[in-house]
Amino acid sequence: MKRVLGLRPEMPWSFYVLDALFRKVLRQNAGVRWAVHHTSTIRSPERLRAGRGSFPGDSPGVYINADNGVEVGDFTNLGPHVGLISANHDAVANAERLPAAPLRLGNFCWLGMGAVVLPGVELGDFTVVGAGAVVTRSFPAGYCVLAGNPARLIRHLDPAACDAQARSTYAQHAAGH
Repeated sequence: MKRVLGLRPEMPWSFYVLDALFRKVLRQNAGVRWAVHHTSTIRSPERLRAGRGSFPGDSPGVYINADNGVEVGDFTNLGPHVGLISANHDAVANAERLPAAPLRLGNFCWLGMGAVVLPGVELGDFTVVGAGAVVTRSFPAGYCVLAGNPARLIRHLDPAACDAQARSTYAQHAAGH
């Protein structure tokens, strides 16, 4: 039945029932084009782009401020309570938001629970951000693991293994699995 309705098989029915109630009836996160956890908040959803197999906000407590734009690559996952912040407030005129470059997450990234990514940051493909990390600068080369506050590079990933995983995932997605 989920396949017929175009719903993700790994998500329980209750997720979709609550999504319908909060997004369609109560209009919370109404502008988001995919199902969102009822405890997540997406600000400026029209400026949020998500790639294939990515559903930003489907984990509990996610906060996405896309005022300056947020781009999430293919098959990128956000854990619970992740924050993607594309705009800062002016330090003096708190009601004003400062312009910044869009926040960009590459393909096949994973952000662990409570990670925060700040305005203008770019993370390359296969970047893993550890739980609770605060990413204040870009790591555009990707294929790495970041952790800490501020986040720093703690390990490189094997690009060949990552690319093999990407080919497999794209093939499975194309086959409808």
